[in-house]
Amino acid sequence: MLNFSYCNPTRIIFGQGQIAQLRQQVPQAATVLMLYGGGSIKQNGVYDQVKAALEGNRVLEFGGIEPNPSYETLMGAVALARAEGVDYLLAVGGGSVIDGSKFVAAAVPFVGEPWDILAKRAPIESALPLGCVLTLPATGSESNNGAVITRKATQDKLSFLNDKVQPLFAILDPQVTLSLPPKQVSNGVVDAFVHVVEQYLTYPVNAPVQDRFAEGLLLTLIEEGPKALAEPENIEVRGNIMWAANLALNGLIGCGVPQDWATHMLGHELTVLYGIDHARSLALVLPAMLTLRKQGKRDKLLQYAQRVWGLDPADGDIAIETAIAKTKAFFQQMQVPVTLSDYQLGCEAVDAVCAQLEKHRMTKLGEKRDVTLEMSRQVLQMSL
Repeated sequence: MLNFSYCNPTRIIFGQGQIAQLRQQVPQAATVLMLYGGGSIKQNGVYDQVKAALEGNRVLEFGGIEPNPSYETLMGAVALARAEGVDYLLAVGGGSVIDGSKFVAAAVPFVGEPWDILAKRAPIESALPLGCVLTLPATGSESNNGAVITRKATQDKLSFLNDKVQPLFAILDPQVTLSLPPKQVSNGVVDAFVHVVEQYLTYPVNAPVQDRFAEGLLLTLIEEGPKALAEPENIEVRGNIMWAANLALNGLIGCGVPQDWATHMLGHELTVLYGIDHARSLALVLPAMLTLRKQGKRDKLLQYAQRVWGLDPADGDIAIETAIAKTKAFFQQMQVPVTLSDYQLGCEAVDAVCAQLEKHRMTKLGEKRDVTLEMSRQVLQMSL
């Protein structure tokens, strides 16, 4: 196992009716900016619950944060927070709202051009405190220190990591996910699944605790994901998915192990160029990525085949190929497309994504930094 340092200070408040706990978590003297997305929280009762819990606070609102939150939109929230003396942020939504809120938290006190936080890795000296009410389990952003932001004007989708934007608390009430449309349920399960894979399917470093945790999460998502589509009122299933998605990217299973993330880098470019949902971009890339790199990942792929899919590792390449095929079939079972042609995209998309990867200097990817631009091109071609 590799050396690591781990600390996760986010308080998780899990269960039905827990939005009321906001009054214990947010200081009553705080001027709060509540950030949210397209307004679904006003139809499913979440908005009213949040407002009731914050009755003693001065609360301002900023809605309209889109999937794959844009710098252009978020700077409107930054301007509002600065003008109104906001000193506390509350993200009410899924990963995009939370990611966007992290950027706002860092940008409000930032001196200079806030885009430099992403483009130039400018140091973050301070950030506004941030809490979350999660409505869409998928990214795990509610209890980690990372965010991905898109600048539409330049077609850049960049990320940053900083402990100062780690949420102080996250409320996970599975009840609020019952109103999600099937597409968002599918996306959340696939997103969480690939998050686990990026930290698990690398190479062995004798980290059995992390491996077994990761395998347990994968098995849970494989078992519970289809149930969420078949039994949309099953709140216990929704709770299991919500917790699995959180654990998939709260840092725990990534401790002391190599991590890949090449699939995510290609997926980001597909999203920014063609508007493909983040999770769906990952489903397009992952099977081909594993197939092309099956020799470098052989030991872990055989372990994955045996422990997750019940295959005989003695079958070697056949077991690996079957495990990848089963992964692809699972995405399809979750009603998520697995080829670029499903989006009417062809060779022109391969060229466009590779140009973006080169522009963003994503030419040495993966846990061994051996995924070259040419290998990325092959992965995309295999995904057609």
